[in-house]
Amino acid sequence: MRKNRTYSLLVAGSLLLFIGGLFCLPGEITVSNNVYGKELPIQSVETEEKKAVLTFECAWDHSSIKDILEILEDHNVRAAFFVTGDWVKQYPEDVRRIVQGGHDIGNHSATHRNMVQLEKEEIEKELKETHQAVKELTGKEMKFFRPPYGAFNDTVILTAKEGGYLTVMGNIDSMDWKDYGAKTILRTVMEDKELQGGSIIRLNSEAKYTKEALPKLIESLEREGFRLVPLSQLLYQEAYHLDVKGRQIPDDR
Repeated sequence: MRKNRTYSLLVAGSLLLFIGGLFCLPGEITVSNNVYGKELPIQSVETEEKKAVLTFECAWDHSSIKDILEILEDHNVRAAFFVTGDWVKQYPEDVRRIVQGGHDIGNHSATHRNMVQLEKEEIEKELKETHQAVKELTGKEMKFFRPPYGAFNDTVILTAKEGGYLTVMGNIDSMDWKDYGAKTILRTVMEDKELQGGSIIRLNSEAKYTKEALPKLIESLEREGFRLVPLSQLLYQEAYHLDVKGRQIPDDR
């Protein structure tokens, strides 16, 4: 009887190990932005190196873009710029300068509408219009998308994915659009508890104090050991999943 009982316990234990193993098979290759049934944008990236990305949204004005590009060049920093289709049409030379400067360029919709309020076909049109405009102007195929106003839902993210885009937001918001001053921008970013390796920092190219804050922001980040890289050198393009905070994690970790 004792022998049979021991055997039964061994079988039961083996079954539990087997069932548990079904949910943690090593080396499984997946690309998933779905967390608990909800699609999420990429907010940051799990990385062994202390890397971060400066991202700029370009939707309205262009009066500061030349200065921003010069500051980045002076500090030997490459960043990412999310442009709307309207901005591309209005300021084609600035778009060319962004690409020629070695920066990543991403899709920020055509007309800066709230994507959540649009039908799938309208979202597709917004993405395609900007994609085509940038491709014709620079020859570049964009891979990254940031929805206007940070507004997204499953339809927005899945439609972008079908179009070949990774939806990227950012875990650090500089709040530069509030126009509180350069020191406030610097403090907002550097004192954010979420600032870490793999952070994606959100800035607006047309905000009043962004270009004034930018040199000190770059210097402060580098002083803290961050290496500032373009988005394409931070994001995983395949074999990844997201955690509940939208942190991109490679499947082999």
